[in-house]
Amino acid sequence: MWGMVAKITLLPGKRDEMLQILEESAAGMQGCLSYVVAKDASDENTVWVTEVWDKMASHDASLSLPAVKNAVPRAKAIVSNFERIAITTPVWGVGLPGTHAH
Repeated sequence: MWGMVAKITLLPGKRDEMLQILEESAAGMQGCLSYVVAKDASDENTVWVTEVWDKMASHDASLSLPAVKNAVPRAKAIVSNFERIAITTPVWGVGLPGTHAH
């Protein structure tokens, strides 16, 4: 498995708009095992995205999907900073296929 954690900082007042864009663009992503979008508890202009994919190639392929390509210009207009915090190798997770708690 392949994972990524991203921190997206938005222009003031644009967080709800970004949440909507992310939700709309996440449909039909082949190989996506988990895609969690969360509001930062202490910063109203920040969103965290935690992704788990069967493999990195599936993530890369998702960037070519029409819904994702259409969302990019909308998102870029309201994002002040995008940080790829970490690339991860998920080992297990509740609800992830083929994994179990240790």
